Amino acid sequence: MAVAQSKVGTMIKALSGLEDDIDSLDVSVADMKRQMLIRTQKEIDTLFEKTREMATAEAESIIDTARATAEANAKEITAEAAAKLEGIQKDIDANFEDAVKDVVSTILKP
Repeated sequence: MAVAQSKVGTMIKALSGLEDDIDSLDVSVADMKRQMLIRTQKEIDTLFEKTREMATAEAESIIDTARATAEANAKEITAEAAAKLEGIQKDIDANFEDAVKDVVSTILKP
């Protein structure tokens, strides 16, 4: 019986050792999960920041393009308006004497 007890004792020690190994593995796996979550969050933060930078750069590019187009359009509109104003001023200057004569004759009509 001593041999049987010795074998049982050995088995209990082996099982106890296995249980300790399993507990150690559980702790290791939990630690690995924690580290993986930390790394994942860091990567998410990094990618989010890069995405934000890219979006900001793209938005600035779009705004710059729109601003340049608007400025070009404004210059064109200003040039057209100046040309029309010059034409109107020429018409006024060309017909000024006739307009004055018409006004004077209308006022002086008996």
